Amino acid sequence: MNKASLVEMVHEKLGGTKVQAEEVVNGIFDAITGSMKAGNDVSIAGFGIFASKRQAARTARNPRTGEAVQVPAKNAPKFKAAKALKDALN
Repeated sequence: MNKASLVEMVHEKLGGTKVQAEEVVNGIFDAITGSMKAGNDVSIAGFGIFASKRQAARTARNPRTGEAVQVPAKNAPKFKAAKALKDALN
């Protein structure tokens, strides 16, 4: 499934135009992204928790040259599936 098929599913469920369905999907993604940027977790009951995790700066190696490279600290997205989602898949 990709974003276009998700928009199509929303369009079929809600009716209206595909442009409106795409705005709904984009709005959901923007809300999740904005909340995570602000440092908040997004918990969707029965689905899971979206969170951001701070990764510390580290020293890595360039595999081609073996040279040490500094990797800066960054925030990385993290997702933890809810039990209901795990059960639905098995």
